[in-house]
Amino acid sequence: MIRLAGCLILAVTASCVARGPAPGGEATGARADRVVAGLRPGVVVVGAAPVLYRLVDRLAHHHVPGVSIAVVDSGRIVWARGFGVREAGTTDSVTPTTFFQAASISKPVTATAMLRLVDQGVLDLDTPVNHYLTSWKLPDNRFTAEAPVTLRRIVSHNAGLTVHGFRGYATGDAIPTVPQILDGLKPANSPPVRVDTTPGSIWRYSGGGTTVMQLVLTDITGETFPALMKRLVLDPAGMTESGYHQPLPVEMRGHAATGHEGDGSVTPGRWFTYPEMGPAGLWTTPSDLVKWAMAIAAARNGGGHAILSQRLATEMLTEQKAPSGLGPMLHGSGRMFWFGHDGANHGFRSDLVYFPELGRGAAVMANGDQGTALIEEVMRALAAEYSWPGYRPAREVELVAADSTELTRYPGSYVVSDPAPATLTISSDGRHLFAEVSGYMVRAEIGLVAVDRGVNLDTGDELTFVFQRVGPATRVDFWGVSFSRVDPR
Repeated sequence: MIRLAGCLILAVTASCVARGPAPGGEATGARADRVVAGLRPGVVVVGAAPVLYRLVDRLAHHHVPGVSIAVVDSGRIVWARGFGVREAGTTDSVTPTTFFQAASISKPVTATAMLRLVDQGVLDLDTPVNHYLTSWKLPDNRFTAEAPVTLRRIVSHNAGLTVHGFRGYATGDAIPTVPQILDGLKPANSPPVRVDTTPGSIWRYSGGGTTVMQLVLTDITGETFPALMKRLVLDPAGMTESGYHQPLPVEMRGHAATGHEGDGSVTPGRWFTYPEMGPAGLWTTPSDLVKWAMAIAAARNGGGHAILSQRLATEMLTEQKAPSGLGPMLHGSGRMFWFGHDGANHGFRSDLVYFPELGRGAAVMANGDQGTALIEEVMRALAAEYSWPGYRPAREVELVAADSTELTRYPGSYVVSDPAPATLTISSDGRHLFAEVSGYMVRAEIGLVAVDRGVNLDTGDELTFVFQRVGPATRVDFWGVSFSRVDPR
């Protein structure tokens, strides 16, 4: 390790900002150093010593080549640093200005543009969206006859619309238009976006809904989506390293992180293209994401030159249909209130957290499909260092002992075909159990909390084992699906 200008520079570190004393008087570098040396799992085992990880080790463990972090304390960015490389097999370091795909964090930023047009009287939150759509119409049916699809319901995920998310398009794929996407017509690779339940009746996440809103914004303004987002949100929020560019222009590619598969290999073509720009198309940096969060918090406080009126900023951060506000996801109350969003595009993962009452928060972006677990470990380290009250506490578990004979009942290969083919491999070293889902979850230790229940000691995810009266497990329920045992041939 080499210390340079107050910032810890590891072999994987690129650069940093915000030197000097932190708001509490302690050197920012020392606090950042504790974070990168103090990543934490999602589980605390009763009676066991606390577990801390180094970021450099966890990058390798999760097969994630690079990560970028920006931290806010007392209402200002106190440090931003990049770790690892933009592309595996190179020495091209991640920096605080490296672009990543924000994936679904695009949604609340897109919602901000819509709300600015509401502030200007161009749009209304409670008018049926077909009133604004000109290049395509959302098909009416018996559900829309009961209640309308409105912008308010779209951004708070209770408009009754289908299509959770989008796969993106690999290099060389034909790129569909937005109307083709909404109707599920080739070359679109997703089903049509339709209303299949009464609007307002249930909360159900819908990237399809945000794509409808994307078309509302371009139809009503006559601008391209990247241009209107720059004018309405990115420039006013000071997001100078951001853009809804799909595909990414050639002149920006030298500053972009490359996406990576679950095994750490480079995504073919470096990244996928998302014409569904509203829900998934933002390229940005962690620093720009926290600038957006701070701008929304400032508007809610009635700050001058605010990006939104105080009324709409307050409404944006008020629950519409739990857990959604008008774009962001909302958690906690009082001093423990925080808003944010996470994101997952092919080859990229991201997360944004902001406590507006405290002026604290962070954004973390990673260029690998296994980045979610890594980001959660980083966020827990940040929560501990910067005292984020009530933030996703680690799960406390008490483990049960199993002898080596009992442990032989768990190992094996277990498969599932829906919603995607995957193989769960359970193994044992005679004293401990381990689980791995190729391409989705790296090998992690599983602690038994009961004979038929285990917990991933990194993430806290629970596995349920189904046994016959004798013999090995026949099924493992994990992540909401059932993996069936495959007998070796």
